[in-house]
Amino acid sequence: MLTAIIDYESGNLHSAEKAFQRMAAEAGGSEVVVTTDPDVVSRADHIVLPGDGAFPSCSRALRASGCFEAMVEAVETRGRPFLGICVGMQLMARMGHEYEECEGLGWIDGEVMHITPNDPSLKVPHMGWNDLVIERPHPVLDGIQTGDHAYFVHSYQMRLADPAQRIAHVDYGGDVTAIVGQDNRIGLQFHPEKSSDTGLRMIANFLKWRP
Repeated sequence: MLTAIIDYESGNLHSAEKAFQRMAAEAGGSEVVVTTDPDVVSRADHIVLPGDGAFPSCSRALRASGCFEAMVEAVETRGRPFLGICVGMQLMARMGHEYEECEGLGWIDGEVMHITPNDPSLKVPHMGWNDLVIERPHPVLDGIQTGDHAYFVHSYQMRLADPAQRIAHVDYGGDVTAIVGQDNRIGLQFHPEKSSDTGLRMIANFLKWRP
């Protein structure tokens, strides 16, 4: 089994790579690689799209990368399990509104908007630990429950047109989308590799997920 973490120069992937490799080893030693090679992405059994930074620059970098077409074909045509992390999750939306309007992948019917807490004492970016509120079950959340916490660093969130595509949220001066999903695709707004046992459990669940 091969898991490809796509490197499109969107941030330091070292911690994500180590977390996925650790959980893959515990699950029986499947291979995890950070890659810029479209052939590796095409062969992968699972695909991970991380991301740090702004939606428009990440979107342009992804589309300009050699992995973009291979990723879309593997996910859309061959049904490979896909995990988007942080901006990688936001890119699953139809549209982003960070600095400018920018098209996303359109895999989730939502738009990425600035977080606007209804409590003026809450700062943006939303940074630190927050408790998940699980709205519906999902195989990647096996063993995870409401109240388990995850680590967030973001100023924008996805607002969904279809509530059925939201799997979990957190409370930060109002509901903030934390997890989205549809078919063979799931996105986490937080960083599972920095979310202690909760995040590692989700990574392990993703690696054995067969939609």
